[in-house]
Amino acid sequence: MVYDCVVIGGGPSGLMASVGAAQNKARVLLIDKGDKLGRKLAISGGGRCNVTNRLPVEEIIKHIPGNGRFLYSAFSVFNNEDIISFFENLGIELKEEDHGRMFPVSNKATDVVAALLRKIRELGVQIRTNTPVKTIHFNDDHHEVVLESGETIATKSVVIAVGGKSVPHTGSTGDGYAWAKKAGHTITELYPTEVPITSNEPFIKQKTLQGISLRNVALSVWNPKGKLIKAHQMDMIFTHFGISGPAALRCSQYVVKALKKFNVPSIEMRIDCFPDEHEETVIADIQKRISEEPKKTIKNVLRGMLPEKFLLFLIDQASIDCDLTADQVPKQALRNLAQHMKSFSFHVNGTLSIEKAFVTGGGVSVKEIAPQTMASKMQEGLFFCGEILDLHGYTGGYNITVAFVTGNIAGTNAAYHAFS
Repeated sequence: MVYDCVVIGGGPSGLMASVGAAQNKARVLLIDKGDKLGRKLAISGGGRCNVTNRLPVEEIIKHIPGNGRFLYSAFSVFNNEDIISFFENLGIELKEEDHGRMFPVSNKATDVVAALLRKIRELGVQIRTNTPVKTIHFNDDHHEVVLESGETIATKSVVIAVGGKSVPHTGSTGDGYAWAKKAGHTITELYPTEVPITSNEPFIKQKTLQGISLRNVALSVWNPKGKLIKAHQMDMIFTHFGISGPAALRCSQYVVKALKKFNVPSIEMRIDCFPDEHEETVIADIQKRISEEPKKTIKNVLRGMLPEKFLLFLIDQASIDCDLTADQVPKQALRNLAQHMKSFSFHVNGTLSIEKAFVTGGGVSVKEIAPQTMASKMQEGLFFCGEILDLHGYTGGYNITVAFVTGNIAGTNAAYHAFS
């Protein structure tokens, strides 16, 4: 039997590609090397599954720093609102949270996975799990998917949806890059994105601030000449190896790129604890507190401005004895403290590995992919979707949006190709 479409990879993009192809009357086989489909989906959004993001398309593209503009054509065919309708039609009620993030009302990622799998079975998609693929033979009129077992499956079109190299326990171990190269594709350099950042600073190594969370701070990355590369205003946390949390994850790719571009062992980062206030306002606030309670110790007067451990750390950094009474602290030392609160500088030396990253940067070059169909420009009947492509977004429902959009379009067009 010759299939119309074989989809390799049962993650978000592969599941959506199977639906897209089967809805267009294709005979579809979905192959996954793992024992369970939708494993990445089941752990996404902290187990709640951030299905998509409801921001306008223009905003979504801005949140996909890795080649987001490539997706304009795709979004004109199938977009985030279509994803929302798709899941609501499957009986998954969604709710909107901060920054446009969409979650199932049940807060259960497993509900989203189950609904997708029901739809796939309803459409008659054949599923084979525990079935690793060895290679693909590309021919003019059909392709052959060769399994590790030696079995060969003939198909008119192939959708490669095997993910990148991040979160390998879900099955993303970079298998697809070799098949893409075999078809003549360029793989751009792979690197970790949305990944915790590492630092050798003494306060990190000594775990001085480990576990301290900072809310709504501006975290920034600076080049060796002191020019701002990127800043993100969100929450962050100090860890035993460096920094993590949403702001750090978003800054991580800029750290990776700067270390490489400038060929330096470390890059400067800064934390602005009061991004919505001028330094003078911060100084005025400190002085007002002192004038109200001049005889209290400086640490007690400033209590509540920042998490206590971090406040004491900054007081120390400003060379102030925290047990001095507030009226004894020199004006210049207070100015110094305000500067630390507005621009605490430290150095970072890299990130955790690509396997520990939430998302893979780099992949199959989008210059070699037709943006409206996700078809390979190098090989007839070959389609790509999801994280194997050189596309990546920030966390917050953007990568899953890319996966669902490119998956739907790849599957739909694979079916059209099979019948053309």
